[in-house]
Amino acid sequence: MRIDIQSGDLADTAVQALLQEHLAGMAEHSPAESIHALPIAGLAADDISFWCAWLGPTLAGCGALKELTPEHGEIKSMRTAAECLRQGVAEALLQHIVEEAMRRGYRVLSLETGSGDAFQPAHRLYRKCGFDYCGPFGDYQPDPFSVFMRRSLSAVAPGRARRLAP
Repeated sequence: MRIDIQSGDLADTAVQALLQEHLAGMAEHSPAESIHALPIAGLAADDISFWCAWLGPTLAGCGALKELTPEHGEIKSMRTAAECLRQGVAEALLQHIVEEAMRRGYRVLSLETGSGDAFQPAHRLYRKCGFDYCGPFGDYQPDPFSVFMRRSLSAVAPGRARRLAP
């Protein structure tokens, strides 16, 4: 089935439920002071774009892009719905976010995620898609419960975004 990615509606109850599941998952695997996931209201900020992935009528996942500077973006709130795992949803969302970052002319795309075993599938996906481990960026501080990753980007003209390549 085709994965359809569109701008996310933060007022949609299915979207809110997935974001609550995301926050609960973070709380299950990281101490409160090490959780950097945004609440729903935080995703509505002007410097954040938010998308949802759909498999037919099913909300399959979500992800966001935050502008840190005119040349640096941050991936936020990546989550795949439990019933849609291992169907390519996360990679499709990541590709969409990378292409949008390139379209905007960002030179760097960064992310923070957890360091525990529960986050290893995310680490593998990001590494597969060209992200490397790095130190804290933006306002982040070193934290044993956080992993920081980044990918250098080459800006492309609108409509000419390239496929992900490591």
